Amino acid sequence: MFVIRREPHNPILAPQRERPWESVATYNPSAIRTGEGVRIYYRALGSSSALETPSAELSTIGTAFSEDGIHFHSRQQVLAPQEPWDAFGCEDPRAVFFEGRWYCFYTALGGYPFGPDNIKVALAIGDEPDTFTERHLITPFNAKAATLFPERIDGDVVMLLTAHTDWTAEHPRPTIAIARAKQIEEFFEPEYWERWHERLQEHALEELRREDADHIEVGASPLLTDKGWLLVYSYIQNYYDERNRIFSVEAALLDRDDPRKRISRTESFLVPQEYYEQYGLVPQVVFPTSVTTYDAPLPAGRQVEIWYGGADTVCAKASVALDDLLRALDPERPARTFIRDSRNPILAPRGSGFESAGVFNAAAIELDGAVYILYRAMDSANTSTIGLAVSKDGAVIDERLSQPVYVPRADFEMKRGNATGNSGCEDPRIVRIGDSSDPLGAGTLHMTYTAYDGTHVPSGAVSSISVKDFLERRFENWSQPQLLTPDGVDDKDLALLPERINGKYLLYHRINNQICADIIPDLASGKRASRCIEIISPRRGMWDSAKVGIAGPPIPIPGGWLMIYHGVSRHGTYRLGAVLLGEDGTTVLARTADPIFEPLEKYEKEGVVANVVFSCGAVVRGDTVYMYYGGADKVLGVATASLSHIIDALT
Repeated sequence: MFVIRREPHNPILAPQRERPWESVATYNPSAIRTGEGVRIYYRALGSSSALETPSAELSTIGTAFSEDGIHFHSRQQVLAPQEPWDAFGCEDPRAVFFEGRWYCFYTALGGYPFGPDNIKVALAIGDEPDTFTERHLITPFNAKAATLFPERIDGDVVMLLTAHTDWTAEHPRPTIAIARAKQIEEFFEPEYWERWHERLQEHALEELRREDADHIEVGASPLLTDKGWLLVYSYIQNYYDERNRIFSVEAALLDRDDPRKRISRTESFLVPQEYYEQYGLVPQVVFPTSVTTYDAPLPAGRQVEIWYGGADTVCAKASVALDDLLRALDPERPARTFIRDSRNPILAPRGSGFESAGVFNAAAIELDGAVYILYRAMDSANTSTIGLAVSKDGAVIDERLSQPVYVPRADFEMKRGNATGNSGCEDPRIVRIGDSSDPLGAGTLHMTYTAYDGTHVPSGAVSSISVKDFLERRFENWSQPQLLTPDGVDDKDLALLPERINGKYLLYHRINNQICADIIPDLASGKRASRCIEIISPRRGMWDSAKVGIAGPPIPIPGGWLMIYHGVSRHGTYRLGAVLLGEDGTTVLARTADPIFEPLEKYEKEGVVANVVFSCGAVVRGDTVYMYYGGADKVLGVATASLSHIIDALT
């Protein structure tokens, strides 16, 4: 698991109207860290009238310097059109300090209107970072986003570029490929590229696009790690549909000796969310153009900075812990953060009674040294009740009751309509909250669940029982259930914060596709949630783009809470992520960019609902989190993870 953290000072570079050459936009930065600080090169867009270009606003390339990587100064223009092949603009620099010289690749616009025939790669070279004394046209064909690997590979200078970025009938899709030469001067020769282009597919990286309608482009110069080359690149979903295209950032790990070979890759982990990414000359754009690294104080360790353009208007950056990112890219760790128990599934349907069709989506709580697992049980008529199993070690089931411990009792959860339609008490979550009026101090168990009659929209309900009655199996003492959600609203996935805030209860609930919260004064008066304090929402273009909902109740950690949640992709796959909440239970401090658990095993991919892992509860023993989850709405499994590892990644 890894977390992407945007720089709090973003945007770090914005247009300055007093400079005509960069008065409209400053974006797509290429950064190089030196011993003195950070130098960036960026695309600057100036006013067309000020630059006397009647056809279009003109792009040039500027540079700036910062000692701290945040506050940039000494802004100046370093590349402007001067050759026939860049007469209409110099765009999107990728700069590299290579073997003692400064190389700045850029997109050269040689005509207007812009099209595949006049968009090519060019290169400027200099001995000083702010003075380029040479220029060369590199590709005779349409290409963008070229850069160098920062060191030779098997003695060769290696270039990475996107060929045929712009659509033509002959080349309808882009190709990211490498070019190799003994000396960089070979790249200046048209004959070299004619030979190279004839064998383009032999030079291509393994396909990064998941669907034919998607688009890719080289983002940053690859970063050498002990696991291989880390490539950060632009991934654009639905590229050819202007209304539905989604700009995002991804990463791939390439083989050290043959970077055409892909070891692994992420999904999209950075999408437009902040105002400077959503609003600008071209709204809803994040576009990566370089990466740098630096050593942060422990325990954060080495950080990767991702420099990107926001909405084609400003420069921004984000960071990620290198070790966390490489761990997520490790092909030997397909289970993500949580590791499945080898004995999974630990519960499966049995008999012909209340749990004959499915046992899944369990709450869990530790009492008197044992884990009590309250699971959703479904019978042949698709009526859900709550069953109970007990485990001493958290995985092996030592006891499983033959009858449900909780059954539908209220009108709002009794079956109506279709005799075999879904109904009953679904997906429980349970918390123990101390009650000062309890003379034994044992506290009370509050179970929230989804109540469904098969006709109306699902509702959220709560029922309570004393810990003493629960342990002594007096399940007839569950309190009469109370609805906690408003009538007529699709509102489910309820969980309570396991401690009161100023004497009141904090209730999490899901309205439509987002996780909300509300304060409930007490659980027995009939008071219902009436507002949505937004906790998190789906992230368009990411693994949790369709829907999010809370898993189990938040887990207390020093200074806040750990919330595990489920996210649903646009393809309907259910996976799990994590959020760090502040002490108030509503302030989001961090959120994982990738899922921490996903369906991989047959019992998670095949069942009543395919491709589902769905958790309703977890317990913590020492540093180990035992997470209980439903697989494909059929069986129950358990997976474990290090709590300290999760906290470290989030903090």
